[in-house]
Amino acid sequence: MMVVELKVKPMARKYRHLTQLGRPAALPPSPDKAVLETVPNANPRDLYLVRFTAPEFTTLCPMTGQPDFAHLVIDYAPKAKLIESKSLKLYLGSFRNHADFHEACTLAIGQRLAKALAPRWLRIGGYWYPRGGMPIDVFWQTGQPPRGLWLPDPGVAPYRGRG
Repeated sequence: MMVVELKVKPMARKYRHLTQLGRPAALPPSPDKAVLETVPNANPRDLYLVRFTAPEFTTLCPMTGQPDFAHLVIDYAPKAKLIESKSLKLYLGSFRNHADFHEACTLAIGQRLAKALAPRWLRIGGYWYPRGGMPIDVFWQTGQPPRGLWLPDPGVAPYRGRG
């Protein structure tokens, strides 16, 4: 049997400010307490799209306390900063015990990311599963996408129910 030893480089100096990556990190108790961390964009002059998809996003109905589910698609064209993905996962996870309407949750996520990143452009699509028999889809963006930015289809099929 051959044993392979992996050598992991120490965290680069430019990433030492990160408090969650590479360490155990508990789920924040609320979105307000979550820390969104960023890293420098190695290609700040290039125009490109970054996509995060969260197909199992959950939050709570503010009226009943029952869980609500959504498929989130977050697209952004970065400038100087990129979002660190573990901090984004923890931030999104912090909504599990947060009670608010679909629209408020979707906008809060988009606006908080826009504030943290100051991207060229950002959009979020919240494809919410039915509540009371009606799906609610919520979309927000910072403005018009930059000219020449490739915008792939979000890839979320419209809700069709059971057939």
